[in-house]
Amino acid sequence: MNLVIVESPAKARTIEKFLGKDFKVESSFGHVRDLPKSKLGIDTEHNFEPKYLVPAKAKKQVALLKKLAQKADKIILATDEDREGEAISWHLVQALGLEKKEIERIVFHEITAKAILEALKHPRQIDQDMVDAQQARRILDRLVGYKLSPLLWKKVSRGLSAGRVQSVAVRLIVEREREREKFQKQEYWSLTANLEKPTSKEAFEAKLFKINNEALDKFAIASEESAKKILTTLENSDWKVESIEKKETKRNPSPPFTTSTLQQTAARKLGFSAKRTMMLAQQLYEGIDLLGDRTGLITYMRTDSLNLSQDAISVASGFIKESYGEKYLENRTYKTKSKGAQEAHEAIRPTDPLRTPEEMTSHLEPAQLKLYRLIWQRFMATQMAPAVFDATTVDVFAKSQKLEAKSCLFRANGLTKKFDGFTKVYSLKTEETILPELKANENLNLLELKPEQHFTEPPARFSEATLIKALEQHGIGRPSTYAPTLSTIQNRGYVEKDEQKKIKPTEMGIIVNDLLVEHFPNIVDIDFTAKMEKKLDSIAEDKIEWVPVIREFYEPFEKIIKEKMDELKKTDFKNDEPTDKICPECGKPIVIKLGRFGKFYACTGFPDCKHTERIVNKIDMKCPDCKEGDVIVKRTRTKKTFYGCSRYPDCKYASWVNPKLKPQEETPTEPIEKEEDEKEADH
Repeated sequence: MNLVIVESPAKARTIEKFLGKDFKVESSFGHVRDLPKSKLGIDTEHNFEPKYLVPAKAKKQVALLKKLAQKADKIILATDEDREGEAISWHLVQALGLEKKEIERIVFHEITAKAILEALKHPRQIDQDMVDAQQARRILDRLVGYKLSPLLWKKVSRGLSAGRVQSVAVRLIVEREREREKFQKQEYWSLTANLEKPTSKEAFEAKLFKINNEALDKFAIASEESAKKILTTLENSDWKVESIEKKETKRNPSPPFTTSTLQQTAARKLGFSAKRTMMLAQQLYEGIDLLGDRTGLITYMRTDSLNLSQDAISVASGFIKESYGEKYLENRTYKTKSKGAQEAHEAIRPTDPLRTPEEMTSHLEPAQLKLYRLIWQRFMATQMAPAVFDATTVDVFAKSQKLEAKSCLFRANGLTKKFDGFTKVYSLKTEETILPELKANENLNLLELKPEQHFTEPPARFSEATLIKALEQHGIGRPSTYAPTLSTIQNRGYVEKDEQKKIKPTEMGIIVNDLLVEHFPNIVDIDFTAKMEKKLDSIAEDKIEWVPVIREFYEPFEKIIKEKMDELKKTDFKNDEPTDKICPECGKPIVIKLGRFGKFYACTGFPDCKHTERIVNKIDMKCPDCKEGDVIVKRTRTKKTFYGCSRYPDCKYASWVNPKLKPQEETPTEPIEKEEDEKEADH
């Protein structure tokens, strides 16, 4: 009997379909060993040797795998192809005592019969360099978390944590918020002429572009007064077509998806969080039951490679020619820009391009189908011809009769699609703007001249998509870390989402960030974190050893931790706000304190009196359902903000949107009965 071990039951069920009776496929249910939760678990005096143990939840499965391994003639480890998958295979060898057994390691980019059977023909040994790189990351993160978090507990508030990647993400968010706070809006105006071709009565708009042959910059018309002066000057002007320029332009399709671009595009087009996108992608990768034939629908979803297999390109080419015609086909290959990417890996694509989203409708849940459709369309577009547009630029000359020297040039831009190309399957937001057929020196009628006031906008807050893009651009984290990082900083209460689902820092997030920036600059330094990622890549490539990398970081880090533990005082980070409230238990004054879940009322008699109260944030509106309670701001267990009735549970009114701003409420779909307990027993 050949024993095949994978990480998940779903993956096991899919692979089992492709193998014969001589194979037994079993799941490890994820990691079988990890560092202990109750202590550091790393021997910093002896080359940072980790002390792994089998978690309680994994012991039963480990015992089962041991029994199966003892009976097996051959053991095949088929965990995921990335560093974490390699580390899981290595931990399985250690936990199951397989060092002296015949072990084969196989990898594949997709869970299909062809890929699995081909992988079995080319087994290899566990890549210890990849294991070392993953282990180094785990140890680094453990050292930062378990050494720095206690300092935050003692000096700021219990329950806080710091992380090597999460702290940099919070810093980016805090710095963006401060840019917004410092931003001073600037006024500017534009002039738009609504013009008409007399013979056909077709109207179009053109914007003021030049005055006396000098191009206007954005702030050239700085006030309403300036705009009105130009309006006065242009009264009774003659309007004539100055020139027409037509130019054919092409738009090429975007590259196939990587982890980062999939998360960004799913957020933008589908409204999915990074966490949800990866959960759905995992399901599509591990396999869906298609009328009894369980198979993976997409290739591995944690990748930064743009590589596409020639087999997939060939199948897609045949489909495109047959479905849309020869003129829609244009094969492409893509080169990965990321230095750390492995070209042996692939971009995210459908395992079988012939498996259209329409055919999958009855087999997939709605959210799964949306993501599969997005991946299928993006891949197909990569092998299709460019979209072709006719871009037309019309310059209109307005000569003032009031002031001979004062002449203005207005410009209109039009765009018409000549050939849809790849947009046949993957839509763009490009809107066609069709201008009337015009000729040079043709006279035009002015229907209206409209001045419009504008103000410059502050830098936008990050969305999940733009934050992931920023992390990737700075070289912070890797495909497997983006979604967990975003979840962590929200769950820790360092950031939250505003009503537009953009990310903003909480007060606690700002306090922790400022402490780290001032006293532990390396931890939140973007360049330092990016360089550490490159070192981890070098470990995986067998260019450097992992222990010296850890030691180089840890020795100065440990020294400064000890210094700051003595130097910093809790009062440096606590600004208790006085109130007129009195503690109902001991009669002492109550103040407002800041904890990991935000502000709360607390008795000044702590620790003798541990009385606390939640601060109720009203929006000055009665409940639209019961008409008795007040609408208050609440938070779900996952830290999402919603609006509910203060009489809950007697009244169950709830809305994701502020009812004062929007009349239509959307009831939260996740349970709100068990709200996050925001009391801080330790103050």
